[in-house]
Amino acid sequence: MKKMLIGLISDTHIPDRAKEIPQKVFDTFNNVDLILHAGDLTSLKVIEELENIAPVIAIQGNMDRAKGINLPVAKIIEVEGLKIGIAHGEVYPRADTQQLVYLAKELNVNILITGHSHQPKIEKTDGVLLLNPGSPIVPRLADRTVMLLEINNKEVDVEIIKIGAPVCSALDFEKYKRN
Repeated sequence: MKKMLIGLISDTHIPDRAKEIPQKVFDTFNNVDLILHAGDLTSLKVIEELENIAPVIAIQGNMDRAKGINLPVAKIIEVEGLKIGIAHGEVYPRADTQQLVYLAKELNVNILITGHSHQPKIEKTDGVLLLNPGSPIVPRLADRTVMLLEINNKEVDVEIIKIGAPVCSALDFEKYKRN
C-alpha cells in the first residue's frame, strides 16, 4: 500500500473565536489523503470546508455538545493494520498523559488523537502514541498548530506545523525588550 498522509486538526471553534479557518491550514493539508478533526468545530461548516481538500472524520468536543452538534464521541479507523482512535480528550487534569493512555487502552488503539488542551503534543507512552494537533485558532500557551501524520509501511512519522504566531499576550516578549 502507498503511504498515507493524514491531516490532524482540533479546536477550530468557528465562528465563535474566528470567522474562518486560516488559509495556511488549507495549504498545509493540500496533499493529505484524510483529515481527522478531534472536536470543538462548533460549526459543521468546518467539515464542509475541509472536505474540499480530503475526506474528513470528525468527532464531538465539549463545545460541540454544548451547541447541539451531533457527532460521534469517538471513532476508530485502521490504516495499514494500525488502529487510530480519535476522541476529544476530555480528561482531568486536562491533557493528563495517564488518563489519555487509559482512554487509548479502552479504545484498544495504537495511536490516540485528541484535542481539548489547545496545546500540541507528541508523546509515546506505554505502547501508545498520543497526538494532539493543538489549535490553529486559539492555542493555550503555544503556537497555532495542526499536524501531519504519515503512515508508510506501518512506520509512523508526525510533524507539528505552525499556522501562525502565538495569540497569548503572555508570550509576546517583544514588549519587554530594552532600548
